[in-house]
This record gives sequence, structure tokens and C-alpha cells, in this order.
Amino acid sequence: MAEVREDLVTAYDGARLDARYWTSIALAISTSVFDYFDYYVVGFLVAVLAPQWQLTFGQTSLILLSAGVGAILGSLAWGALADRFGRKALLVAGVTLCALSAGSVSFIPDGGWIIFATLRFFVGFGVGAAASVAVPLIVEYTPTRHRTLVTSATVIPVSLGILAASLSAATMLHSIGWRGLAALGFLPLVPALLIALIMPESVRWLVSRGRDADARRIVARALRVAPETLPRPPSVEALARPQGAGFSELLQEPRRVWLTLIVWFGASTANYGVFLWGPTIVALLMGVSPVDVAHLFVIVSLTGMIGRAVFSVLAQRIGRRRCGEIMGYGIALSLGAAGLFFDRTLFGYPAFVVLLVPAALFFDGGFSNIAPYSAEIFPVRLSARGVGLAQAANGVGKIAGPLCLALIAGTSNLITPKATIDAVTPAFLFLAGCGLAIGLAFTFLGVETHGRPLALEVPQPAENAGTVAVHLGRDAEGVAARPTPS
Repeated sequence: MAEVREDLVTAYDGARLDARYWTSIALAISTSVFDYFDYYVVGFLVAVLAPQWQLTFGQTSLILLSAGVGAILGSLAWGALADRFGRKALLVAGVTLCALSAGSVSFIPDGGWIIFATLRFFVGFGVGAAASVAVPLIVEYTPTRHRTLVTSATVIPVSLGILAASLSAATMLHSIGWRGLAALGFLPLVPALLIALIMPESVRWLVSRGRDADARRIVARALRVAPETLPRPPSVEALARPQGAGFSELLQEPRRVWLTLIVWFGASTANYGVFLWGPTIVALLMGVSPVDVAHLFVIVSLTGMIGRAVFSVLAQRIGRRRCGEIMGYGIALSLGAAGLFFDRTLFGYPAFVVLLVPAALFFDGGFSNIAPYSAEIFPVRLSARGVGLAQAANGVGKIAGPLCLALIAGTSNLITPKATIDAVTPAFLFLAGCGLAIGLAFTFLGVETHGRPLALEVPQPAENAGTVAVHLGRDAEGVAARPTPS
């Protein structure tokens, strides 16, 4: 090595982004795209099977909700397991479970809605499991100097999974049938296999768990040097047995726990609420067909993707905390205005329609900032549990959001409450309130992570006589400080 590095993480942080890195990132992104394809294609399957199997409203609701419940449980369970047993193996296992469950839908007998709902539960479990591991793996895998921009940008292509589900159903459903469409769920097995063969384990996680030899081999390969030329970190050699991975440890970070819960519940409720009620409101206001409304929401979706790109660049320039405030207060102002002035005219169109397009910059685009942020604010040994908590709050928001909208609208349909003109203002003020909560959470609870190393919080040795420990402390905002020998 050209110079002596302080420790393995510092040495690894100086590695260049080579072909292996970009291949690994592409594989991790592809798992999210495929997982979201599997997660959303069920809507088209149910549209075909509900009349064929004469399913009741309760049966179709159970099929659709089972994946959401599975995602909540999967994210919590896999987050804890990934902090205990590693990122790579748990990511492969989560994607494999999702793929096998989704593809197996193609083999269920006609009328087997109970099997369908059960398999959809495991699809959701796999999606939540993979998300809770992929995010911290990408964050920990990326050098600090590139982390904010690269990890934010990885969120942009995730929407392609939803687009792929729509295009596949539109172009292939008549030719391959619903079973053929369901069989496409096996496709994520390909990136799962490639991840197992190509992608290395997280060096930061290995160091946090005291696995010196494994970390040294990966760092040596990244730097293209012999393992014995690397410094042997005293922090790793002096470790006591690594701590457990229970959620009680996560609760020792109450500021970050509340920040995660508020931000993700608010963001999920606002996003899902707009896409749940928006099309119906637009159709009522403009008197147009569902096809015309669909064209408008393509624009809304594309605006959201543009917003993700904007927030990726903006976070690199002004930091994650300020971007979080912009997202939250932007949602509050845009959706609040859409609710208050929905029946006015702006540029010759209903103000609700005009305001909804720029609002997507915030309620959808902001996800590129908060997704990696959930992994960055917790120390590495808690990172997967932190992301698992975020994904669980995300799932709860998708379920609780429709319930709240149903209460506002005064409807008994708790799954897809029908929007009415009288309920537009209170419903969208509620969604705006979710955005306000996000902004306030970032203002009063947020910590800045841009450009700062991830906190390892290496467990201290039980006995320090004759040993040297490394304290990875934090600054005033709880961000990792540089290692200093004790």
C-alpha cells in the first residue's frame, strides 16, 4: 500500500469503484425491481381471477392485504437476522423466498384463493426481508465520499418494477395467461444466484462483528494487495464476543427510532393516499374516462422519478437533513393546496390536477433521500434493524392510510375507500399533515449523515488489560467520529 492506513474500514473507504462494485450495485438494484414487480403484479392477477373464481370482496381483500402483512413481519425479522448473521446470505435468502412464492402462484388449482393468499404473504415477507438487507448492504458497501449520491440514485430505478408489472400485464396477459404472468415471478432467482457468486459481504458489518480475517480478505481484493500488507486493527483483535441482535438494542436509540417511524409512516401514507384517491378525484373533477386518468398519472409517476433524481443530487449538495425538511414541508404545502383549492381552475385545468404533478416531486421523489438515510443514522451493528423498522412503518402506513381515508370519507370499504368530492379537502389536509410531520421530524430529530463515516460502535472488550481498544465515538449529532486509541 502507498500509505499506512489506520484500520480496515479506512483502507476500504479509499478503494476505487471498480467493475465488481458496479456489478454488485446493479444486482442489488435489480432485486428491488424484480421484488416490486412481484409485489404489484398481483393487482392484475386478481383483476382476472376475481370474476373467474367468483371471489368475494373479503377474499380479494385478504389476498391483497396478506402481502402487506408479510412485508411488515419480513422486514422486522430479516433486519434482526441480518445484523446477527450478515447481509449477503440474508439478501439472497429473502429474494429467493419472494421469487419461489411468487412463481408458485402459477401452479395453484383453480379456486384456490387460500393458497393464493398464503403465497402472497410469503411474497410480501420476501420483499420486506430483501429491502431490509439490500439498503444497508448498499450503504455499507459504498465509500463515504460517494455514499450520498450513489445510494440515493439506486432508489430511482425501483419504480421500474411497477412499470414492468403494468407493461407485462398489458402486453403478455392475453398471450401467456394469468399463470404465465405469475410464472414470471421466478425471474428474481437469477440475480439472487449472481449475488451469491459475485457480491462480497459488507466489510463494515464484518468489522463490527469482529470477523477480522474475512474483512481483510475482502479489503485486500478491493485494493488489489496481499492481505498481510493490511494493518491489523487492534479494535478487532481486542473484541469480546459480539453482542446480540435483539430489538431492545434499537430502542436504546430513541431519537432515531422516532425519526424513522414518523418519516416512514408519514411518507407511506401520503404517497399511497395520493395514488389511492387521486385517480378517482381527477375523474370526478374532469369528467374523463379511467384511460385518460391513467395517462395523467403516468405523468405523475414520471415526475416522481424526476424528483428522485433531483433529491439524489440535492442531498449531495445540501445534505440529507435539509432534503428531508424540503420533502416534508413540500408535501404539506402542495397537497394542502390541492385539497383546499381542488375545485378552482388553474391554467385552464382543475387546480387539483395542476398541483398534483409538482407534488409528486416531494411525496415520491423524496424517497431517494430517506431510503438510504434509514441505514445511515444507525450504527452498523443496528443498521439492518433500523431499515427493517423503516420498512415496517412503511407497511403499516400502507394499511393504516386507507383506514384513515375511509373514516374521513365515511365509507365502510376499508381497503379501497371511494373518494367523494365532499371528502377531498379533509382527506388531503390529512395527507398534508403527514408531510408536515415529516418536516418537523427532520427539523427537531434529524441528524446529518452526508459526508460522515458510518458509526461502527465496536463492542468494547470485557477486559482491557494488555490490550488496545478503539472507541468509535460520535459527534454532537450522533454521527461516527474517527477512531482514537485508548
